[in-house]
Amino acid sequence: MIRRFLNDETGATVVEYALIAVVLSLMIVAGVGRAAEGLTFLFADNNSRLANAFK
Repeated sequence: MIRRFLNDETGATVVEYALIAVVLSLMIVAGVGRAAEGLTFLFADNNSRLANAFK
């Protein structure tokens, strides 16, 4: 019974898929954060340019 339990690998694929899902979700969260920072910088920079143009 213990040998059969140690040789059983059916749960290994579930763990592997879970790890893949976790890594992908972390990469997506990091990418969205970086994109939001870039958009904030882009619009803040353009607003200051527009404000200076109208002065």
